[in-house]
Amino acid sequence: MELLKNLKSICVLTLLAAGLAACDKPGPAESAGKKIDQAASDTGKQIGAASDKVAVKMAEQSERAGVAIDDAEITAKVKAAIFAEPGLQTLQISVDTVNGVVTLTGSVDSQPNSDRAKSLAGAVAGVNRVENRLVLKHAQ
Repeated sequence: MELLKNLKSICVLTLLAAGLAACDKPGPAESAGKKIDQAASDTGKQIGAASDKVAVKMAEQSERAGVAIDDAEITAKVKAAIFAEPGLQTLQISVDTVNGVVTLTGSVDSQPNSDRAKSLAGAVAGVNRVENRLVLKHAQ
């Protein structure tokens, strides 16, 4: 009887030891949790990389927009300077600005007026160069 009692105790202790050992092994919930954590980490890295790319693109677009705004501002200032000058017929002078290069097109009634329009355009802040394509119209 003592032997049977000892055998039962050994069996119970073996089952308890096996149960405790099984608790150390990760179950399906723990494996799923680890997979979710890894997926979240990978997604975070991908989002970070994507946001870096977006930031670079936005900086490039902002730079381009800045140039366009500067060119538009230069064009407006050149037109205002020509318009304010007595003797220049602003309706026949077109102004276009690309990267700080101002192009004057149209017609004027004299070479001094053509030279004056070029001089006024060149005096505007931000103008790198003036291309004077104004033509002289002849009096009829």
